[in-house]
Amino acid sequence: MQEKAKTPTILDALIPLIFLIVLLVLNIQIFGTDGLSGSNQIVLILSAAVAGLVAVYRLGFHWETLQDGIVKSISSAMSSILILFLIGALAGTWLLSGIVPAMIYYGLQVLSPGIFLIAACVVSAIVSISTGSSWTTVATVGVALLGIGKALGFDEGIIAGAIISGAYFGDKMSPLSDTTNLAPAMAGTDLFTHIRHMAKTTIPSITITIILFVIIGVNYEVSGSVEDVKAISAVILEKFNITGWLFIVPAVVLVLIIRKVPAIPALLIGALLGGVFAVIFQPQIIATIANESEVSYTYLSFKAVMMALYGEISILTSNDIVNELLVTRGMGGMLNTIWLIVCAMVFGGIMEVTGMLQVLAEAVIRKVHKVGSLIASTAATCIFFNITTSDQYLAILVPGRMYADIYKKRGLKPENLSRTLEDSATVTSVLVPWNTCGATQASVLGVATLVYAPYCFFNIISPFMTILYGYLKIGINFYEEEELEVA
Repeated sequence: MQEKAKTPTILDALIPLIFLIVLLVLNIQIFGTDGLSGSNQIVLILSAAVAGLVAVYRLGFHWETLQDGIVKSISSAMSSILILFLIGALAGTWLLSGIVPAMIYYGLQVLSPGIFLIAACVVSAIVSISTGSSWTTVATVGVALLGIGKALGFDEGIIAGAIISGAYFGDKMSPLSDTTNLAPAMAGTDLFTHIRHMAKTTIPSITITIILFVIIGVNYEVSGSVEDVKAISAVILEKFNITGWLFIVPAVVLVLIIRKVPAIPALLIGALLGGVFAVIFQPQIIATIANESEVSYTYLSFKAVMMALYGEISILTSNDIVNELLVTRGMGGMLNTIWLIVCAMVFGGIMEVTGMLQVLAEAVIRKVHKVGSLIASTAATCIFFNITTSDQYLAILVPGRMYADIYKKRGLKPENLSRTLEDSATVTSVLVPWNTCGATQASVLGVATLVYAPYCFFNIISPFMTILYGYLKIGINFYEEEELEVA
């Protein structure tokens, strides 16, 4: 801090935070889910302005100091921004090449009336992992699964709970997911370290979830057909050249991840390989996307692959559900998320450089002395922000910035924080009726949030699992002394 600057009080720190929460609640009421398209970003900028006013006129900071804090904060997120761009590109070429449709096609084959609830959870997980989006999964395959389940005699709340549990498991574990990239960016770790560490709590949570659905499933007599799912599979098979050779690309990316290749080159390789496989296996899709005739296949291939890398592409079929699934937005589709991150970094940078975040964090955890209670406090803070701000992104962003230094001071590696953010913020957002996630899924499925919430076992278990691991000190990564000095 500069010489004339004062140490902020809790009241000083609360002024911009309360302004942020009030404005976000109002914003969600007016814009709903459209808030992610820009209004939430403006709220963050306005909140940053309020924090700046407090810093300058109450604490005595100079603008240059605040600007340096903003630049430093944004710089810390630059690697994640690059990764998000590459994820958009990868999603585009993996759709164009038929990799994502192949994953969906083979995933649908596991559906059997006798194990419907388990199958609904597993299929939703597979689709969500392949697309990186729980929202897309619920709005497409989820809608089809809900109709089939109701025809088989299952309660709609239980069906929705199985679909959402699987979708959010896949969303958490997919490197294509924006929240899976956002959490490590806020905590200060890399994407693949985050995913590997998160698996320690996520796999037990989904295992318990599946067991619970098995127990519930034995109380139902399932009978009937799965013609709707077969129709989806038939449309995908008709449109794409579905072959096991397509899985070479995700296998290569998986090997790169296991060998700890950095995320940026690994994702770039995956995106480019997707383009190569599109040229080899999907000439009819190439021609459709390029939308030109009487030109060479080389020309068409270059145009289609480039379009998939940078922009929105959609593949039309005879099935409306499949049409909604076969859409990707490329690098350009990541701009709203990147915009949100940059605006959050502006707010976080001012709050951090002025010491206001530190004051808030210390007030929250002043009496927290153990690892378990620190993780529990983090989870509770994330859930609090899900309830009060109605936005899962902010439930990751704000606590992530608040707790990052505290975890380091306690000797905890940043992947512990990123895992806790996902285990509590990402998954509980869909359980809050007025949260953007809860409102969206209730609207899409036609099932009230409070009806399906008791059956979203994965979403309920996850925060308790991460807290349990904290208190038992299971799967916790600590710094070595020499690592802490370097960090």
